[in-house]
Amino acid sequence: MVRIRLRRVGAKKKPVYRVVVANQREARNGRFIETIGLYNPLTDPETVEIKTDRAAYWISKGAQPSDAVARLLKKVGVLDEQGKLAAQPEAPEAETAEATEEVTEPAA
Repeated sequence: MVRIRLRRVGAKKKPVYRVVVANQREARNGRFIETIGLYNPLTDPETVEIKTDRAAYWISKGAQPSDAVARLLKKVGVLDEQGKLAAQPEAPEAETAEATEEVTEPAA
């Protein structure tokens, strides 16, 4: 089974975690398929950088997030409160094009 989990990097007593997609049977810091993010609990506020499109892709393919990663994915909006894949809102390109297109009248 493929899992989305944390991989510890960083110095002793100063952990930084990478969010990786890995086979469940591999060791914590063993082989992984893809790195999709970074989590640093030592900063204030804690730093969470996750490629939401890649996380959504792997979850749609059946990857199961660990409990800690599920909490982070809820925080960034990939998962909803029930732990299901949140609907990604489509960017309204037509509205943004109209909003940026301003007609300026020449000063008389």
